[in-house]
Amino acid sequence: MENEQEKAPPEGRQQFKLEKDTELRLEIPEGKGKAELVLLHGQAEVFGTELIRNKRLTFNAGSKVAVYTWHEWSYVSKETPMVMYLNLHMALEQMRQKVENTESDIGPRVMIVGPGDVGKSTLCQLMLNYAVRMGRRPVFVDLDVGQGYIGIPGSMGALLIERPADIEEGFPLQAPLVFHYGHVSPSPNEKLYNKISSAIAEITKQRFEQNKKAQVSGCIINTCGWVTGTGYRILVHAAEEFEVNVIVVLDQERTYNDLKKQFGNKVQIVHLPKSGGVVVRSQETRRSCRDDRVRAYFYGKKMNFYPHIFEVRFADIKIFKIGGRDLKHCVLALSAAESLEEDLVKTNIIGFVVVNEVDLDRQMMVVLSPAPRPLPRKFFLLSDVKFMDFK
Repeated sequence: MENEQEKAPPEGRQQFKLEKDTELRLEIPEGKGKAELVLLHGQAEVFGTELIRNKRLTFNAGSKVAVYTWHEWSYVSKETPMVMYLNLHMALEQMRQKVENTESDIGPRVMIVGPGDVGKSTLCQLMLNYAVRMGRRPVFVDLDVGQGYIGIPGSMGALLIERPADIEEGFPLQAPLVFHYGHVSPSPNEKLYNKISSAIAEITKQRFEQNKKAQVSGCIINTCGWVTGTGYRILVHAAEEFEVNVIVVLDQERTYNDLKKQFGNKVQIVHLPKSGGVVVRSQETRRSCRDDRVRAYFYGKKMNFYPHIFEVRFADIKIFKIGGRDLKHCVLALSAAESLEEDLVKTNIIGFVVVNEVDLDRQMMVVLSPAPRPLPRKFFLLSDVKFMDFK
């Protein structure tokens, strides 16, 4: 196994071999702020998704990509923990096979924890991709409100994974379950965060009851990068609600020891090193990443979506505050609730809009929406998440 972290060379073309017959070409067109990667010969993968030979892949500036290739003989690069990650996948697959043979219980419920920038989401993607390639249908649960991989930042959700992630686009977001939290950190409202976490756990269990393949495959749970104080409490709450049987702790030994004391022999606690090549991000970089995720929701990762801008009368909608103060540039979550008799917090979200302008005199606002008018529901939830549309 060989691991190569892609580092941006000078503008132009760089061709290199990973090992044996595997050969890649990396091109950085001058002035475009993008990199293009092509597999020329052999076999390789990116976070568990196989590269297709001669298919050109495009990555935006700032993308972190790791390319791996596997061989029949045993070789371990000192810079990568991939062998340990593969062993984890094999252990999870053995648990699935045991459930499959006995036709009882649920497959592995795995929660991946650790501080920020240790590769939690990368390991989630790796485990999900490997499971799907084995014919499994795991559920991906995302409790990381800072990034919002299933929805947008400030949201939490779950998604049934049926095919490997596209290297450029990620996992197909078909019928995702998304809930609105409204903040990019659990700290402002621990009670609300735990309530939504419990709601997702309940629906995930229902999915297991209805889908045998999902039941056998289990779930992979991504978490926030906060592992002390409130952060630790919400981890314990989520572990109990999802009835996890495996917790993978990346990098931080103290959290590993705390969880060992917390759960004893009830849960298998695994300590693994962080992903190779991860970089600690600044607050500015994190904000930029959040903006990119919101922008991708409306415009697509390749800027190939065409959102709509139209006016909405205040009289036609109701806005409920979870976070945030003023409306301008705020992201609003559109609840699936049809009446106020439903619990808006525990009702899933069917989409998001951004308030571009507010006209108090006319009692109107101008919104950016992924779909044309009319709006399918009228109950909106305000959030702390803001987005300024400079496309």
